[in-house]
Amino acid sequence: MINNNRAFYEEVVEGLSATPKYLFSKYFYDKRGDELFQKIMRCPEYYLTRCEEEIFSLQSHCIAEMIKKHLHNFEVVGLGAGDGTKSMYLLKEFYQQGLSDTYYPVDISDHVIQSLEKKIPRNIPGLRVKGFHGEYIEMLKDIHEFSGKQKMILFLGSNIGNYYPDRALHFCRLLRQYMPPGSLLLIGFDLKKHPQIILNAYNDRQGFTRDFNLNLLVRINRELNGNFTVKSFDHYAMYDPVSGSCKSFLVSLKDQQVRIGSAFSVDFLKDEVIQMEVSQKYHAADIDRMGEDAGFKILGKFYDSRKWFTDCLWQRE
Repeated sequence: MINNNRAFYEEVVEGLSATPKYLFSKYFYDKRGDELFQKIMRCPEYYLTRCEEEIFSLQSHCIAEMIKKHLHNFEVVGLGAGDGTKSMYLLKEFYQQGLSDTYYPVDISDHVIQSLEKKIPRNIPGLRVKGFHGEYIEMLKDIHEFSGKQKMILFLGSNIGNYYPDRALHFCRLLRQYMPPGSLLLIGFDLKKHPQIILNAYNDRQGFTRDFNLNLLVRINRELNGNFTVKSFDHYAMYDPVSGSCKSFLVSLKDQQVRIGSAFSVDFLKDEVIQMEVSQKYHAADIDRMGEDAGFKILGKFYDSRKWFTDCLWQRE
């Protein structure tokens, strides 16, 4: 069983052997994790999805018009494609304007890719869809080898926020390397706002975020032969408005030992934490600086009505 999940196992061991302990948030997304994240996106506190959906539902035509000034006849790549709801506003606009007839969704969840390959052609007949299941950069390399045509990269939903700023800059530089010259990147950033609004989004009253975090322990038990007692951990979220980092943790409720497979065990002290994820928030000026430092030309920004979220258009020159 572990042989079929070697990278997963090795990264779990790496994280739980560190001080402080951590787990990689990319492993949240098994079938149950996907379902829970859909519930998170629909809960009242989680404003991010509604803000970005407002941008695309009202401004897709404006976005396409700006893109046309710089790029024609391109293929669309969706990194961290999710359920495709927001992307479809753009895909439909691009297809109707004759700008693009091909979409490559990329996601760490195979369940998501299979769903999109059925869902999107039903909603946009004629659009060609080929999914890529795996890590962003590795799949972007594969897509680049598959087709060298100019690309419109979508990196939406504040996925860039899953990295601390220095790592986000490094990721954007890597991304640029695998974009043909002239290609565009539409990238979503969550903006700094009242701290309580941000904290509530990661600590919803219904407990979906708590269950989402705890589900990773369930997945480790199932796929890596672990023996986490899930009820022996609790969820804790915090937001630092100075750094802009919102973090989620699991807290051990007692002294305990957890085994994973036959060769690894880890001890937890009561109240010891596992860092599960980060969601970084930005000022607009910081976003422009990151884009420029990564080697992109800044073409424009699109905001929701409250200016809580922005999608930025960058060009790889």
